[in-house]
Amino acid sequence: MGVAYQVRPHAAPAVVTYRDALLRTMRDALAAHPHVVILGQGVDDHKAVFGTTLGLAEAFGKDRVIETPIAEEGTTGIAVGAALGGLYPIATHIRVDFAMLAMNQIVNLAAKYRYMFGGRFAVPLLLRLVIGRGWGQGAQHSQSLQSLFAHVPGLDVIMPATAEAVLSAYPWLIAHHRGPVLSIEHRLLYDVAFRVPAAVPPASPFRSTLVRPGTHATVVATSLMVLDALRAAEHLAPAGIDVEVVDLNCPTRPDAALIVESVAKTGRLLVLDTSWQAYGVCAEVCRLVAERAPQALRAPVVTMGMAPAPCPTGKSLEDRYYPTLHRVTDALARLVTGTAAHGIALPPEASQTESYKRFRGPF
Repeated sequence: MGVAYQVRPHAAPAVVTYRDALLRTMRDALAAHPHVVILGQGVDDHKAVFGTTLGLAEAFGKDRVIETPIAEEGTTGIAVGAALGGLYPIATHIRVDFAMLAMNQIVNLAAKYRYMFGGRFAVPLLLRLVIGRGWGQGAQHSQSLQSLFAHVPGLDVIMPATAEAVLSAYPWLIAHHRGPVLSIEHRLLYDVAFRVPAAVPPASPFRSTLVRPGTHATVVATSLMVLDALRAAEHLAPAGIDVEVVDLNCPTRPDAALIVESVAKTGRLLVLDTSWQAYGVCAEVCRLVAERAPQALRAPVVTMGMAPAPCPTGKSLEDRYYPTLHRVTDALARLVTGTAAHGIALPPEASQTESYKRFRGPF
């Protein structure tokens, strides 16, 4: 089990892993809504999508928790048709890469039905897409494609960074939202334990959240990188560097006002994303600041993400491919002090997985 994080103070907190939050939301959705169905590869096997659908087929029946063959386009097409017919499908792709095989269904159908038919049809649909490193996954199983989907009008993309974010977002979407949503879940988060309130009210995930106030630099981060930003902020605090952290949460609906207000206060911006920097979330956050408040910046923006290459298969190369806590902390120290010779002690240089989950090999 990973380190327990308390992103916001709560009364009577409980410790819940990201994996358990996902399983709870899937179980509650089936119990509370007879029109909810879950489908995808592995939803009814012994691993149950990394444990997030465990026991649901036995509890609710295989007509509602539906194991599918390796046919991503067909599975997603069935989900779109089911949504048009009045059901609420939750379709899983155990790698976001596999959703590439269903781009026609996602981009040309789910995203456009409501527009093409003047609002007479809706496609209420949740696609759960898994990202994140292991080692040995290689170039076709290690991508982080949120910007690709966020680029398309008609699709909403969310990236829950905590167990609480899952527990609040999924019930709200099922009860209130009538459009297709792609939820990007990071594999390294599944074993991390979070402190959450005993009862988490449903809330719209279409927002960004200030998770740590600060005065010297703003970090806007997605998914797992929110936790790395918080770690770096805590490490730098004794050195007198006060870092503000914004959880972007929804790449399709970033809270531009919140981001600009934060940058206007700190004058410095670091953007952390789980994907490549070019043409992505990093670029979009920079665009928002450049268009709305370029005068607020007292230093050039810094961005960090995956190296601009396909993911290597070997662990030693993969360890260099992803940002590390050491590099994130160093980037913040440089940004605030204005020099590479800042003299601030940094966390040891170690693989990103060391803080979350130690993988023994592929899969």
